[in-house]
Amino acid sequence: MEKLIITAAVTGSLPTRKKTPHVPITPAEIVEAGVRCEQAGAAVIHVHARNPADESPSTEFKIFEQIYHGLKERTNLIIQISTGGRAGMAYEQRSERLSLKPEMASLTTGSVNFADSVYANSPELIERLAADMKHLGIKPEMEIFDVSMIRNAVELAEKGLADTPLHFDFVMGLKGAIPATIENLVHLKHSLPAGSTWTVAGIGPAQLIMNTHAILMGGHARIGLEDNIYFRKGELASNERFVERMVKMAAEFGRGVATPEEARRIMSLKAR
Repeated sequence: MEKLIITAAVTGSLPTRKKTPHVPITPAEIVEAGVRCEQAGAAVIHVHARNPADESPSTEFKIFEQIYHGLKERTNLIIQISTGGRAGMAYEQRSERLSLKPEMASLTTGSVNFADSVYANSPELIERLAADMKHLGIKPEMEIFDVSMIRNAVELAEKGLADTPLHFDFVMGLKGAIPATIENLVHLKHSLPAGSTWTVAGIGPAQLIMNTHAILMGGHARIGLEDNIYFRKGELASNERFVERMVKMAAEFGRGVATPEEARRIMSLKAR
């Protein structure tokens, strides 16, 4: 079994300082969170940008640029930039940041109902973002909110818009998305094309449960305040504390933790 890749989703679009003092908001804070997570054992950082003035999600290229260059200068982490649409749904708003040429970027391969909105990803939008990533040498992480999105991702590869082996992230436990159960996780894994790698992101209390199953099943773990702000019920967490717990869990089950360089090999990232 390959070593465990830990992805740190350190800020996301929703957690605010009112909810937790630990969420990083400014570019400098996000970079510092990346430094601490790498020291704790993370190999990948999933990047969103926030407006420092009001903590809202941002599509501002300059903010992404500051975060990207700060992480490049101070860490060896695999930088995975989000092309999610909470900050702005238009193609132009979501594609501009790809010009930074990160090693990875997220790509949601279908639409899903959030609690208070529709996260719309049309076939045209998905193909345009995939084509941009292919052109720039960026490996997409296929964000999977339901089973049908796996087939959509496979079709991108069949059309020459994504290189195999594919890498997937199962987002489980979000209202409107696939429920976070072991049966569903097994089904998602068995639905993947041969040779694929996969990570699971459990939302809220599902984070630890799904991560534990991923360790045992040969998958990889995404942790962080984007998905869950509590270490346990009523106890707020920091990003690095989540990483530390995953490292300990992996050790308990006899599975090593991948360095960024080892993670690059496992996910077949292109040499830079």
